[in-house]
Amino acid sequence: MAKKKVAVIGCGTIANNAHIPAYMGNDKAEIKYFCDIIPERAEAAVKKYGCGTAVVDYHDVIADPEVEAVSICTPNNVHATIAMDCLRGGKNVLCEKPAARTYAEAEEMAKVQHETGKVLNIGVVNRFNTSVNRIKTMIDNGELGEVYHVYGSFRAQRSIPGLGGAFTTKAISGGGVLIDWGVHFLDLIMYCTGDPIPKTVSSQSFCKLGKNMDEYTYVNMWAGPPVKGGTYDVDDFITGFVRTEGPTITINGAWAQNLGVDEMYVDFLGTKAGVRFQYNDGSMRIYSTDNGSLTEIIPKFTVEPMFEKEIDAFLTCIDSGEKLPSHIDTVLITAKMMQALYDSSEQGKEIVL
Repeated sequence: MAKKKVAVIGCGTIANNAHIPAYMGNDKAEIKYFCDIIPERAEAAVKKYGCGTAVVDYHDVIADPEVEAVSICTPNNVHATIAMDCLRGGKNVLCEKPAARTYAEAEEMAKVQHETGKVLNIGVVNRFNTSVNRIKTMIDNGELGEVYHVYGSFRAQRSIPGLGGAFTTKAISGGGVLIDWGVHFLDLIMYCTGDPIPKTVSSQSFCKLGKNMDEYTYVNMWAGPPVKGGTYDVDDFITGFVRTEGPTITINGAWAQNLGVDEMYVDFLGTKAGVRFQYNDGSMRIYSTDNGSLTEIIPKFTVEPMFEKEIDAFLTCIDSGEKLPSHIDTVLITAKMMQALYDSSEQGKEIVL
């Protein structure tokens, strides 16, 4: 079977750490284009991976009829535009998370996907995570009983990415810690619990610790050093509560907090058992009872590389027509919930969906 010609649009961190290596290791794919508005990035990718052509304009990718699929790994503000242009140009699309800056933009993307019939998957990669899928199976099989509440914590001491740059500029990113880290936590919670429809949302976000950029103290800063004179108008802390048709959900998220601990985990609370999932290493602990005793189980299993699984499923579904769990229609639920969290904070009231 001939390999699918693919293009990677945006050749920054997530492309080089995840998408490109996954395509390079997949026998279904051949990268034909590396595209980036910074020519040196695209050219560096061609040199590093020994394949493809460097281009600056993504319309060059769309114009090539050989290209069947694209990964969009750009800043959030152009996700919707590039995805919709690619869909209308006959390309199948895997767009990095979040789908877009706002729920309205994500809805437009879904509309174009329905019109064109091409694949539009979003990079909610935890839906391909071995540990997450084990938890989902346990819940589906009733091993936890009724899962009535889920708590997600995504908190770090001082980890604001690229302070003053694209990540902290709302017009580009759409938000801060919620849209960057929280999207993964909320999405895996929704996935494991069967994507229950959210009913009400209450939230408060804060933009505090990075406002004095010249005096911001940190250990390290991914996504680049601070940008002098840059913008910082996004959330570095958020707390929220969601009622759904299934369990209630609470979250606490911090890019930056004045506590010297990182707490990246999700608790699933059920009537028969509870599970704590450690986000960074994929480990879990299962708490229950047996014969009048309290039990604690630490499962050991092989964790498969989730980005490779995501890319392989994307390429496979182009031919099979299978609607993956990462399809835009499913991800819209999380996008709607995140929008409501931001709206609730801004309006100072509970949002009814």
